[in-house]
Amino acid sequence: MQKRIKKFSDFWPYYLREHSKPLTRSLHYLGTSIGLILIVTGILHNILFLFLSPIATYGFAWYSHFFVEKNKPATFTYPLWSIIGDLKMFFLWGSGKLNTHLIKAGIKDKL
Repeated sequence: MQKRIKKFSDFWPYYLREHSKPLTRSLHYLGTSIGLILIVTGILHNILFLFLSPIATYGFAWYSHFFVEKNKPATFTYPLWSIIGDLKMFFLWGSGKLNTHLIKAGIKDKL
């Protein structure tokens, strides 16, 4: 039985290792992008789009875990930290700063 992680700073490298494959991360970026667009659309135009955001975001993410990474999504064990981790990974990737974090987490296969 794995010991429960108590701090986000300890969770972050674990989160990255659970997203070690480039395709997994790419599907997360796609889902997060669509999810953020749906949130903005929901706020600006029609609240119903807000309800589609988690479906799109989790749909791409969970597909990547079950069929690409072949592991259990961290969302099931650490729901809040997983959302924070996904957004952190997304924005670090977008700013070109993710590779440093991947290397520190022991992931050689970068995107």
